[in-house]
Amino acid sequence: MSAFDVVILAVVLLLVVVVVGAVLFGVRTMRRLSLAPAPEDPAFIAEKDRQEQSLAALRNAADEANSTIDVAKSAAAAARTEAAAAKAEAKAARAEARRVLDDARAEADTVLERAHKQAEADADQLRAAARRSGEREVAVLAATTREQAAEVERRAARMDERERLHTEEVERLAERERQLTAASAALAAREAALVEREQALTEAEEQRRRELERVAGLTADAARAELVEAIEGQAKREAALLVREIEADARGTAEQRARHIVVDAIQRVASEQTAESVVSVLHLPGDEMKGRIIGREGRNIRAFESVTGVNLIIDDTPEAVLLSCFDPVRREVGRLTLEKLVLDGRIHPHRIEEVYDLARHEVEELCHRAAEDALVEVGITEIHPELVTLLGRLRYRTSYGQNVLKHLVETAHIAGIMAAELRLDVPTIKRCAFLHDIGKALTHEVEGSHAIIGADLARKYGESEDVVHAIEAHHNEVPPQTIEAVLTQASDACSGGRPGARRESLEAYVKRLERIEEIAAGKLGVDKVFAMQAGREIRVMVKPEDVDDIGAAVLARDVAKQIEEELTYPGQIRVTVVRESRVTEIAR
Repeated sequence: MSAFDVVILAVVLLLVVVVVGAVLFGVRTMRRLSLAPAPEDPAFIAEKDRQEQSLAALRNAADEANSTIDVAKSAAAAARTEAAAAKAEAKAARAEARRVLDDARAEADTVLERAHKQAEADADQLRAAARRSGEREVAVLAATTREQAAEVERRAARMDERERLHTEEVERLAERERQLTAASAALAAREAALVEREQALTEAEEQRRRELERVAGLTADAARAELVEAIEGQAKREAALLVREIEADARGTAEQRARHIVVDAIQRVASEQTAESVVSVLHLPGDEMKGRIIGREGRNIRAFESVTGVNLIIDDTPEAVLLSCFDPVRREVGRLTLEKLVLDGRIHPHRIEEVYDLARHEVEELCHRAAEDALVEVGITEIHPELVTLLGRLRYRTSYGQNVLKHLVETAHIAGIMAAELRLDVPTIKRCAFLHDIGKALTHEVEGSHAIIGADLARKYGESEDVVHAIEAHHNEVPPQTIEAVLTQASDACSGGRPGARRESLEAYVKRLERIEEIAAGKLGVDKVFAMQAGREIRVMVKPEDVDDIGAAVLARDVAKQIEEELTYPGQIRVTVVRESRVTEIAR
């Protein structure tokens, strides 16, 4: 029952009560009339007329109430009819809504299918565009590599000239050292003469003392004069001793200064070569980008160096920044990360971590592509995928300043030419020469010589025994027993011994930096280790749940002490231990 029906029923009940009350009032009035006095009384007649009028009014009210009840009943019937119509309309509306919903679902499925097809077409277009862009980038990188190679050759020529000048300086210093040696011999002879003279003076003093004792009857002035002469002689002897000590100290200081001059010259030469080899330059669209790279209170540059392990140098160079790191792979990842951040424009710590992951995957892809290109150039088709991955790592690895992957390709070509001249198995010998330095991809992860590591890798991934033996014997860890091993040694020597191929100082420098990182990484609780500032600083990232503040201080002292005991280096090395706690929540 609806609210309207309830109201209608209440009105009907009220009208019924009114009618019943009117009827009861009429009955009571009729009884009064039947018991009334004689009609002759005028007052009675007037009262009777008034009561009849009241009764008539009540009857009229009852009739009106009945008519009102009939109207209410008709209104209730109309309301029920309207309610039924409303229910029918609601039912029709539900049916219509269900039909519209089914049509909408069908249309949504159609639209979704068209969207999927359009997305697939767009994805194909994007893949094609990315492939074309990658080819253009490879061409640009190849041109850049050729320019850098020419620049390296020019710098090598300048360094050779500087080495010649420093060699002449060392020869001049050696001549000065010989002169100092001759002077030292002359000083030694003079010292012997002074010793003899001192002995003679001592004997003379003793005779003079005895003579003074003999002639004790001298006057006061004469005794004073004798005493002054004695003190003067003693002062001269002490002055001679002081002169001898000063001369000896001068000889020692001269030798030490000569050593410092030679060491300083060598150190300056090494620093110049290292700075040219471990720095990349990134050009910026404008100088205002430097402020965005630094960030508020330097938070962006600190986050960049912590995530990538690359030292970012921002100086007065217009529209350019420098990236410094001895590890070429890490430096390339840092360069790509910064380049993507500059192009994107959004530079903050969280974005730096995201772009770093993308750049790292991109460099891995470039390494894999470089390995495949090298295999195609050499002519090797069947090789285990893990060996391809390890070869890709050698794209950024250098040995004595020589790129290892290019060295492998060059060695393979030289070995193939020699094998062809000797009418031997060219593919096998080229394979031996190409894989002989594969162990250098894991020298920072596995202990031992790279020749033994490479032989174990080749044996593990199904290479033949001839190839394995040539790899393990190319540095004479194992005596060479086959012609393949001998030709691998010869081609390796030809590639590494050509003019300008290698530079000993750079390799020693890189090995020292790698050893610094290995020392810190071997400690408990260490998460990441980065050697920065050309090896003058090492930053150690520790796990906050494993190392507390006191443990961080102890770790810094232990790492510094071990570096002092194991390594030889110029200047000093700062050890910085970073302990950072992060709490992350997600608002949904």
